[in-house]
Amino acid sequence: MADARPNFFDFDMTKMFADFRFRPFDVEAMWAAQRRNIEALSQANQLAVEGAQAVARRQIELTRETFEGWSSLLRDLTQPVSPEDRIAKNADYAKQMLEKGVNHSRELVSIATKASTEAAEVLQKRATESLEEMKAFACKQAA
Repeated sequence: MADARPNFFDFDMTKMFADFRFRPFDVEAMWAAQRRNIEALSQANQLAVEGAQAVARRQIELTRETFEGWSSLLRDLTQPVSPEDRIAKNADYAKQMLEKGVNHSRELVSIATKASTEAAEVLQKRATESLEEMKAFACKQAA
């Protein structure tokens, strides 16, 4: 009496995959694209680090200026003047320091924004190129 169940080992894989067309995968193109992605990321990172260094250098310069200003103020405070002159001088000094503080903050934000924008532009450019590469790769595979 014959077994009614089909034998698993009688299955012909070649018939199953006869119509399957394997398009060769271009590994080198993918590696090249990933290499360019890493290069763009590295370049953006370098721009960000340079921007952070520029902000830090400028902060040090501004701190030095601030301490020189405080030193000047303390020298002025030791000079004998009338109370009205001292109040007027202190008000002018406070106004100048406030204006300088706002201008310095604006300058630091500008430096940081410029560095961030440059880094983002590098990444955006590479992302656009990468999408175009994927599109070209897909069209090449479809042909």
